[in-house]
Amino acid sequence: MSKGAPRIAETFEQQLDAIVHDRQFDDLEIVQHHVRPARGALELRVTIDRPGGVDLALCERVAAYINASLGAQDGAYTLEIESAGLDRPLFREADYERFAGQRARILTTLTINGAKTHRGVLRGLRGEAVIVDTDNGELLLPIAAIKSARLEYDPRQDFQRDKLQRKQLHGNSRHGN
Repeated sequence: MSKGAPRIAETFEQQLDAIVHDRQFDDLEIVQHHVRPARGALELRVTIDRPGGVDLALCERVAAYINASLGAQDGAYTLEIESAGLDRPLFREADYERFAGQRARILTTLTINGAKTHRGVLRGLRGEAVIVDTDNGELLLPIAAIKSARLEYDPRQDFQRDKLQRKQLHGNSRHGN
C-alpha cells in the first residue's frame, strides 16, 4: 500500500461530504461507501441514489467531482460510482419511512414469527420497530434485530401500471372523438 493511501482516503471522505452540500448535486444521497486496499491500490466505492433514479451521466459527474481532488494525491486508487438500483439497500431508520408503501425483503438476526427472512410492504416505523405488511398480517421487526434490508423490485407492478395507463389513454381518446 502506498504512503499516500491515508491521504487519498481522507480526501475521498471530504469529497463525499462536500457532494451532499453542493447545489449541483441537489437531492443526491450517498447510500453507502467504502475504502479498502485492493491489489496495491485503494478501492473507493460509492453507492448513490436520488428521487427519480440515477443515470450514467450522474455517475460520471460524481466521479469527475471526486477525481478532481484525488488526482492531485500521490498514490494509486480505483473509483467506482454505482446506483443503489431497483433493489436498493435500506440502512437508516429514515429509509423505512421514505420507502413506505414499497415491497421489501428484510433479514433478521433473530427468528421472528418462525423466520429470519421477511417480505412485505413497508409501512414505516413504530417506536424502535419497522412495520411490514406481510401475507400473514402486520409484522413488527425490531430495528436492532435487522441484519439487512432491501427494496424488492417487482416487474409485474410496472406491467400492471403500464397496462392501466394504456387503458386510460385509449379510454380517453375514444371519449375525446
